[in-house]
Amino acid sequence: MDPTELTVLGRFSCRVAGRPQLLSPRGERLLAYLALHRVPLRRDQLTGALWGDSSEARASSNLRSTLWRLPRPDTGPLVEAEGGHIGLADHVVVDLWRVEAGDAEGRELDLLAGDLLPGWDDPWVFFERERYRQLRLHALEDMCARHRDQSRYADALRLGLLAVQSEPLRETAHRQVMQVHLAEGNAGEALRQYDGFRRLLQAELGLPPSSAMRSLVDDVRHSGP
Repeated sequence: MDPTELTVLGRFSCRVAGRPQLLSPRGERLLAYLALHRVPLRRDQLTGALWGDSSEARASSNLRSTLWRLPRPDTGPLVEAEGGHIGLADHVVVDLWRVEAGDAEGRELDLLAGDLLPGWDDPWVFFERERYRQLRLHALEDMCARHRDQSRYADALRLGLLAVQSEPLRETAHRQVMQVHLAEGNAGEALRQYDGFRRLLQAELGLPPSSAMRSLVDDVRHSGP
């Protein structure tokens, strides 16, 4: 059976065997909410989260209507309802889950996609977006270091700079970029990275870089002729 691919990183999309599925805005939010919570949920949990400003009867009607309007591809339904709970069908694959599981295949592409549901302002997205942002930053730095150790400097630099772009005040991301430059023998690039971060940190927070980062720079300067 061809899996149903649910994308919540960088954008929202639902594809079956590579073909996009047409969903209503309510259908998108229902699937996204189930994806972010990872387990089947009670009907009242869904109605309260998605239609909390409506009466109980109206919210229940909205849920029934949304479920009825979901696409029904040949591969099977997108959601399953059992025992008063509703969850994503077993054949649905979610890119967020793949990143969280640490699966190597496709994980790097998922990390490059961007933030979780960017532009969505639903309150239930905010906490998950921040949680994923932290997970993504750590994963980008880890993969940057792994590529550097394998002498894959271009890939390492791309991931390190993406971490810097995602959080410009994150010192560990700047250090990863510096270490890639140093591994390549580009001491000048490493010092420029440090100086740019030092200026930004001073301007934004009035703070100097940590002693660990200053020590790294001192080592570079003292290793010169």
